[in-house]
Amino acid sequence: MPGSTPASCLPQWPKDVGIIAMEVYFPSQFVDQTELEEFDGVSSGKYTIGLGQARMGFCSDREDINSLCLTVVQRLMEKNRLGFDSVGRLEVGTETIIDKSKSVKTVLMQLFEDSGNTDVEGIDTTNACYGGTAALFNAVNWVESSSWDGRYALVVAGDIAVYASGSARPTGGAGAVAMLVGPDAPLALERGLRGTHMKHAYDFYKPDMASEYPVVDGKQSIECYLSALDRCYAVYRNKIHAQWQRAGVEKSFSLEDFGFLAFHSPYCKLVQKSLARLMLNDFLMCPKPNTQSGPFAGLEAFRDIKPEDTYFDRDVEKAFMKASAELFEKKTKSSLLISNQNGNMYTPSVYGCLASIIAQHTPQQLAGQRVGVFSYGSGLAATLYSVSVTQDHTPGSPLDKLVSSLCDLKARLDSRRKVSPSIFSDNMKLREETHHLASYVPRGSVEELFPGTWYLTRVDDKHRREYARCANIDDFPQRQRNSNSSTEHIANPATKMPCVPASAASAGDAIRNGDH
Repeated sequence: MPGSTPASCLPQWPKDVGIIAMEVYFPSQFVDQTELEEFDGVSSGKYTIGLGQARMGFCSDREDINSLCLTVVQRLMEKNRLGFDSVGRLEVGTETIIDKSKSVKTVLMQLFEDSGNTDVEGIDTTNACYGGTAALFNAVNWVESSSWDGRYALVVAGDIAVYASGSARPTGGAGAVAMLVGPDAPLALERGLRGTHMKHAYDFYKPDMASEYPVVDGKQSIECYLSALDRCYAVYRNKIHAQWQRAGVEKSFSLEDFGFLAFHSPYCKLVQKSLARLMLNDFLMCPKPNTQSGPFAGLEAFRDIKPEDTYFDRDVEKAFMKASAELFEKKTKSSLLISNQNGNMYTPSVYGCLASIIAQHTPQQLAGQRVGVFSYGSGLAATLYSVSVTQDHTPGSPLDKLVSSLCDLKARLDSRRKVSPSIFSDNMKLREETHHLASYVPRGSVEELFPGTWYLTRVDDKHRREYARCANIDDFPQRQRNSNSSTEHIANPATKMPCVPASAASAGDAIRNGDH
């Protein structure tokens, strides 16, 4: 097991480095997008059909980026029965900044205190929605390097995606994903197969340090996303072709060589358009495409188009969405469970998509598959890489354990509490007014949080933040359930008993966001 091997005995190049375990956290409340359409006075279907969104999770003032990450890390460690001394690197990817100096990673180190482990490398990584991927790459690189000491790396991607009132607000969301990284992983990142594209752009950015809201150029953002996808796919294809040629394999790479595809998901309809975009690339790169039958049938009129002229071409978009519809159903639709039901989580978005694929397939269906992962962050930074799923799907195998740990995702989404758009709007207004106040005690209810959730208790006069943890459901002999509207959800034990502050290992004092 990582952490148990003396450094002097470690192999020079650990095998199959990648994701061993995952945990996903999202808020316990959501607003229905159909109801939000009516509340906002927009046409029916604008959010649900035009964007492809059904529900949007959001946080009250009881949760911030620190609490989201505290919750997801502790849940991952508890689920996998791991001690915090088994982690040698911890890196956080986030664009939700509440302190311009102190990192979220240092807040998370309070979970390590009882273990006595302070020898933990890594820090926060920021570039819009790409920070989680940069953190994952850094973790994988650490395990594969001479710096590795045999312990696990832990990657956390977390964000609260909120927008000012208007057309962008329904593309919000919130959540966090934690990933345990090490060798012999059931989801191994394929070496040398990363297609990256970096460029200066002002498509989405946050220049106002006093506000959570971004400045967004919607049209430019879509163009940047799709152009980055084109470039990353071209680089990825070139690299895998080079690998195949060295191995004596003569074939052309296409979408068919991916078992599944996960994309960064600002909204679900863009993901569907992105898969169509990759089919357009396959079509244009194919020397002699068959336009009489097969996937390219009827597309001969588009043979001589230039990709850069088609970002907003409705005819091209419609034709290739139709042509790729079967591929979308087979390879990508399952990835949109969390995106559709919770919204855009920013850095965790693409990893929520990856978790959604795992949650909805059996180990047998996943074994041996290549999963394409496209990560995009405005500004801009993007990478298309691939994950190789292990062939071992036997009961008790790492893949079997990973699937089992995520198979309750849909049930967890269904257990959330639906609130009205007016309450959602009031929450957004409260966040605007209190985003960076000192001497502040949050007003949001603790009772509606999921069991085991960390939450903000107060911000003192020096902007230091203090947190406590709701008691776990396992701490009580019987599950308590509430019914709210049409949704049944697991009630926090705090609805009957007060939330119990807890430390990483046992009941203890509430924790604080540092004294520096």
